[in-house]
Amino acid sequence: MSAKASPLAAAAESQARLFTITELAAEFDITPRAIRFYEDMGLLEPARAGRNRVYTHRDRTRLKLTLRGKRLGLTLQEIKQLVDMYDAKTGAAPQLKAFLEVLRQHRRQLEQQLDDIEVTLAEIAQHEERCVGLLKDGEAG
Repeated sequence: MSAKASPLAAAAESQARLFTITELAAEFDITPRAIRFYEDMGLLEPARAGRNRVYTHRDRTRLKLTLRGKRLGLTLQEIKQLVDMYDAKTGAAPQLKAFLEVLRQHRRQLEQQLDDIEVTLAEIAQHEERCVGLLKDGEAG
């Protein structure tokens, strides 16, 4: 018999591993307070070991998905909806369709913001050009 655990046993062991709030905070470079906030929002559901919170692999995955959603600019409500679907046993298709719609809406919002920024930058360029022209006229006079 080999001293090495089978891949299946290793996967089961990693699934069973528990994490402390400090470990997750360090791993994801966030504060324990942020993690507790995500708990309050229903995104994480740690168990208790005495007075300490302990997080499962599921919690770790949900935290990872939450932070990924935040980087994408999603609201916590959108993230919770998607993360909850991740846990559902309904299969990937409904989750992917919902996520695709959220991404499309977010893309439209960002494209509108980009258009607004481009207009604003053009207006700034015009004002800068005018100011430079007035300064040159003032120096000549």
